Amino acid sequence: MEIIIAADSFKGSLSAPEACSIIAGQAERVFPQAEIVQLPISDGGEGLVEVVFNARGGERKIVHTSDPLGREISVSYLQLADGSALIEMAGAGGLTLLNPCEYDPLRTSTFGVGLMILDAIMAGADPIYIGLGGSATVDGGTGAASALGMRFLDDQGEKVSSGGGLGKIQDLDISGLRDLNYSGKLIFLTDVNNPLCGPSGAAEVFGPQKGATREQVRQLDRGLQNLAEFIERETGSDLTEMPGIGAAGGFALPFVAFMGAEIHSGIDFVLDLLKFDEKLVGADLLITGEGRTDAQSAMGKAISALARRARAANLRVAVISGVIGEGAEKMLELGVDDLVQATPVGQPLEEAMAHAAENLEKAAQNYLSGLRSELSK
Repeated sequence: MEIIIAADSFKGSLSAPEACSIIAGQAERVFPQAEIVQLPISDGGEGLVEVVFNARGGERKIVHTSDPLGREISVSYLQLADGSALIEMAGAGGLTLLNPCEYDPLRTSTFGVGLMILDAIMAGADPIYIGLGGSATVDGGTGAASALGMRFLDDQGEKVSSGGGLGKIQDLDISGLRDLNYSGKLIFLTDVNNPLCGPSGAAEVFGPQKGATREQVRQLDRGLQNLAEFIERETGSDLTEMPGIGAAGGFALPFVAFMGAEIHSGIDFVLDLLKFDEKLVGADLLITGEGRTDAQSAMGKAISALARRARAANLRVAVISGVIGEGAEKMLELGVDDLVQATPVGQPLEEAMAHAAENLEKAAQNYLSGLRSELSK
């Protein structure tokens, strides 16, 4: 028997490698003769660099930059042997860098992420992959764009680089970007297909997670619309409905508009890099999981891509996640055979986070023991 374990991170509690290791330990215990393959995954959000580094190696490059509120921090990105670079926007623009009382998408900026991109450009990297996920921002990418020489200006000639100023943009100066003269490719990796504005847009869907009130959501949505309309007047291109342009608060918008950047599926990038389809050949069981599996998981999230590929290869697929939430049954239509919740019913969230490893270990043991009994009949 061959078992592939390809878990995503359990956000806030377990990294992808940790989750895979816990499940693998129980697989080895219950099926001691089985071949166990661990493939930690990421959909482009937090943990992306770690997953790729573990699979492909590379050199970590330290950058002195700033967090979403402008405080100095040092972060790293990955330089790969083929000349490309891989950046996690969450490293300098992530929600985990803030205390909950600091969440404020009217103030937060992606400027620090722009400094990371600029460093990779100056190092000659091409292409540059930027993983979008876990962001604290809804600035339409204006903060990061300003680090590369794109200046969005209000009626006073002041630079706009945070969500609160998007509605005031009236002018643009990209002379700094022309001076940068980067001819390489920027590729944004995301796990969502949201448009920029409207009911499924960046502000409406993700703004509340970043601290936005209902009125602030409306303000941010109007601001993103203003930014998009301004860009359309400048370029002739309406990008508001491009799939994924709403990811990370519209981060990719100015880069797509003025640098020809592309938006790709983060999980497909990772699975192709890991040669996932090749590893499925001859396998019998795929076990995956994440912090919470619900209706959103079936809409382009990592485990939905895993399930589709595993179904095509005729593998049994099990999902062991921290929580199995509303709409998770849609995963059954994508090729998942077994849905398992690791958190005991009724356990408070704080306690569940603190005991995530223990809960996952117990859930994996129970599932695999039950599977062994089923197979032995």
